[in-house]
Amino acid sequence: MNLEGKILGNRYEIIEKIGNGGMATVYKSKDSVLNRYVAIKVLRDEFTTDEEFIKRFRIEAQSAASLTHPNIVSIFDVGNEGSLYYIVMELIKGKTLKEIITEEKGPLPWKWSLNIVIQIASALEMAHKNNIVHRDIKPHNIIITEDGVAKVTDFGIAKAVSNSTITAFGTTIGSVHYFSPEHARGGYTDAKSDLYSLGVVMYEMLTGRVPFDADTPVSVALKHMQEKPVEPKELNPSIPQSVNDIIMKAMQKDTNLRYQSATEMLKDLNEALKSPEANFVQIGEDMNAATQRISTQEIQEAERKAREQNGKKPNKFKELILKHKVLSGILGAILLFFLVFGVSSLIFNMAFPDDVELPNFVNMTKEEAEQTAEELNLKLVIGSEEFSPDVEAGKIISQDPEYQENYMVKERSEITVVVSKGTEKTTVPKVEGMTREEAEKALEEANLTAEITEENDEEVEAGIVISQDIDPNTEIDAGSVVKIVVSKGSGIVMVKVPSLVGKTEQEAKDLLESANLEVNVVNDEDDSKDNGVVLRQNKDAGEEVEEGTTITITVNKVAETKEINVVVNVNEIIKKYAPSEGDDEDSEVGTVTVKVNNETRGNVSKSNTNFNDIKLSGKVGSKLTITLEIIDSETKETIYSTEKPNYEVKSGNNTVTFS
Repeated sequence: MNLEGKILGNRYEIIEKIGNGGMATVYKSKDSVLNRYVAIKVLRDEFTTDEEFIKRFRIEAQSAASLTHPNIVSIFDVGNEGSLYYIVMELIKGKTLKEIITEEKGPLPWKWSLNIVIQIASALEMAHKNNIVHRDIKPHNIIITEDGVAKVTDFGIAKAVSNSTITAFGTTIGSVHYFSPEHARGGYTDAKSDLYSLGVVMYEMLTGRVPFDADTPVSVALKHMQEKPVEPKELNPSIPQSVNDIIMKAMQKDTNLRYQSATEMLKDLNEALKSPEANFVQIGEDMNAATQRISTQEIQEAERKAREQNGKKPNKFKELILKHKVLSGILGAILLFFLVFGVSSLIFNMAFPDDVELPNFVNMTKEEAEQTAEELNLKLVIGSEEFSPDVEAGKIISQDPEYQENYMVKERSEITVVVSKGTEKTTVPKVEGMTREEAEKALEEANLTAEITEENDEEVEAGIVISQDIDPNTEIDAGSVVKIVVSKGSGIVMVKVPSLVGKTEQEAKDLLESANLEVNVVNDEDDSKDNGVVLRQNKDAGEEVEEGTTITITVNKVAETKEINVVVNVNEIIKKYAPSEGDDEDSEVGTVTVKVNNETRGNVSKSNTNFNDIKLSGKVGSKLTITLEIIDSETKETIYSTEKPNYEVKSGNNTVTFS
């Protein structure tokens, strides 16, 4: 039944299915009155045809709704519409403890596990003080929130089921792997039964496996009643001794040797966190017994309780026994035999099974699924056939209810499956030449996905498909990716060259950069212009060029003029050409004339042989040739000549010496 979109109680809108259970399907819903999301459990059809069950269900659900505890999933409302019965609960985001154990594929950390168990025990303590026994404690009924908080769900519902005629022929409710021995026998269950189941949950968390397992539920139940479990510390040596002892005490077959209350168990759990290796757990004398036997008194009490329960079985079964006396006698003999061993409810289970473990039909062929369903007395319904890229044709894609480990359903229940038609094929359309939007739509209609890249193309207009990687009319798997290339146009951007002449070098660079143009700087000298300004540009202002073009600017760089000191020392020359002894030192006879770069700089005599006042000038970086001539003042002949070629004017001190 698809309930999505349905509104229950004029306020709860069903949004989507989020899980399945042995009794109900769980939906995420919206409470329009309180404007919040809730979880709604809708009971399966097989539970809604029994008036006695419905009556007890309402009583127990309302009783559980009175529980308020941070580790208990809150029940907000209980209602029905016609034959549709539902419970409105707190919506929890997280995973079941069973999912966490399965994902871990091995033991969980003992400290983390102990903290989770303390929270569960705290929830049980609250429930037991309010005279509510869970009766179905198992990892599937414990949700761990995203914040690491344990939440116990389905309080009180198991009792409604177990006390109802829905448990015909001794069928027990819950998962047999977590049953207490008294529960497996169909005997009286109380708070200590919940603590036994919690011990089994602890065992599985810390060892990665349940304490008892077998091929059939009946065999598992017998082990709970007759066999002692392997101590968890033997399977996982890292478990502290006190934690091992807590588990073994909780799982004692004799209820008198177990924890008598959740409060008592909580005390030991908290002590184990503080002193994990301490020896403080008191179990009793029978802890080391090879096999835990059930006392005669307990068997008799279990028989009495079983007879009381069996007396409430469906009238149809009573009529069958009354009408067939021979069958009645045979069954009576068989029943008497098994009652001696305290397992009357189990023989009913074996003789008249009406609960079966839900198989995993996924990936079975249709024929295999039909055969399996027939063997388990289940009704296989082909809901639909769908294409699947992962499941080959003829095999099961999914089932409803979904498969879960240890998930029990009633015989003759309908299991709806979806069968694969294999991988769907489709034909690739021609999208080259289409606009991008047209191509995406065409591929979507062909059940294909477009993967788009863009490229510049001077010939194809922007937004048009240039190419596709799979040829048109090719048959491929539906859902495949077709890669297409879409044109971005030529991609060339034209910009105008700014006016740069007369600007400083930095101003010109900034203008070119803002126009997305590159710059190249060369220098020239113009004494008529300011130093550092642009003299010329190789592209005229206003001319359009491609973005990124390099513009060359010529920047004025006027060289600095520096003074050159020319020192002339002509001692030897004077000695050679000076007047003879006795002549007047200051007479012009025998004196010489000094010229520097063709400029006469004065006469030289014995009393004046150094010229330090000759000054020239030149631009820094330029090269000069400085010439020195000494001329006889009388004959006018050059008596000495030399030069300093390629003298480079420096930015610092410039001194040229002739000697």
